[in-house]
Amino acid sequence: MKMLINGKFEDREEVFDIINPYNNEIVDTVPVGNREDAKLAIVAANKAKKELTTWSSRKVSEGLYSAYEVLKSEQKKIAKLLTAESGKPIKDSLVEMARSVDTLKFAAEESKRIYGETVPLDAGINGKGFFAFTQKIPLGVVGAITPFNYPVNLSLHKLAPAVAAKNAVIMKPPLQAPLAAMKMAEIIASEFPDGVVNTVTGSGREVGDELVVNENINKISFTGGVATGLSITSRAGMKKVTLELGGNDPLVVLEDANIEKAVSAGVLGSYLFSGQVCMAVKRIIVDEKIADEFTDLFVKETEKLKIGDPMNPKTDIGPLIDEDAAKMIEQSVVGACNEGAELLTGGNRDGNFFQPTVLDNISPDMEVVVNETFGPVSPIIKVNGVEEAIAIANNTEFGLQAGVFTESIRNGLKCANEIEAGSVFINKQSTFRTDNMPFGGFKMSGMGKEGVKYAVEDMTKTKLIGLNLR
Repeated sequence: MKMLINGKFEDREEVFDIINPYNNEIVDTVPVGNREDAKLAIVAANKAKKELTTWSSRKVSEGLYSAYEVLKSEQKKIAKLLTAESGKPIKDSLVEMARSVDTLKFAAEESKRIYGETVPLDAGINGKGFFAFTQKIPLGVVGAITPFNYPVNLSLHKLAPAVAAKNAVIMKPPLQAPLAAMKMAEIIASEFPDGVVNTVTGSGREVGDELVVNENINKISFTGGVATGLSITSRAGMKKVTLELGGNDPLVVLEDANIEKAVSAGVLGSYLFSGQVCMAVKRIIVDEKIADEFTDLFVKETEKLKIGDPMNPKTDIGPLIDEDAAKMIEQSVVGACNEGAELLTGGNRDGNFFQPTVLDNISPDMEVVVNETFGPVSPIIKVNGVEEAIAIANNTEFGLQAGVFTESIRNGLKCANEIEAGSVFINKQSTFRTDNMPFGGFKMSGMGKEGVKYAVEDMTKTKLIGLNLR
């Protein structure tokens, strides 16, 4: 697959092989773009943004609706491509594509809802006799740097709101799994002037860094690791920045919880895409009074999961993105056991595959729960009551999402108010997300919010216009 720069498909002599994590076969190749390619895309985007601002909101909306119809018709085909390049089970890829179609539709709708407001200047000293209002105007050019785990949906959460707000976009997709996201970008690009949507493949050191430091980029929207996020904030200058970073999301199960529902939610939240999800359940915090019953059932449900070919609709657990990722999970589990954790099930690696793993006797200071474990591992921490559960849930540098299971309104609201996370769900696991909700974490989980309406707002700047009517 080729890069898309200024409406033209660009290839380069040096290419990068996209490897299927399940069978290690080459799915396709993409060009290894560099800093100069990023600069070409930036020039094209800055030219295109001027033309796009002449479009009416209705015309932008119609373009996005047309892209939505094409993406909707192509979603099954793109889902297969997504599974081939990432190893995500096909049933989960189909869910990602359905959400992506929904996200694009939300953007088409929001493009007609970008409102200013009247401002009562007479509330201030010397403001009497003025009439003032605000306009929301495009930022200009948005750099979108996206991850491998939800390559289409998370790319769309940057690209679609940017275009809805009449910005041009340069997307750097993840080298591990760029193909489905590039196909999606091509669909949107075909509805807009050349240069409005560009894709540049290459390394973060070259392409990503140029997007971050170039003065002709007005905003960076990044989803990925904390270290890269911190680097972006230090190098971005006066750009707007949205960062969606890691998570160490807790599932809190209190004494009065519905245990069966909590177990089902925990299994889904822990092992979705083999745990390679920023908002996956990374720590299970269970009241000691029900811990044995919960743990026994959790192990039984975990052992029912089917591991295998991600193209098989019955597969629950596919490979991790590559063998290095699987080895890191293996090291994490071995390290936890060396620290005193008890391995209840799983724990074995076979190439890129890692078995769904349940660890008991976990203390809050073990590495497996201090750092984000990006894999299919469920560490169980026992606590005594809601106060200790909240304290341990907050004992992390992250604060993305959290789930709490309880039948008590009082305890549910207490957890909702006191757990430090961007979203807290009562009787639902942390992996829950709809594409119109404000999504984004606290602390080291990032800054800013995604969710189409909220992203559109952040893709604009506010201008005040005042009329002196004295």
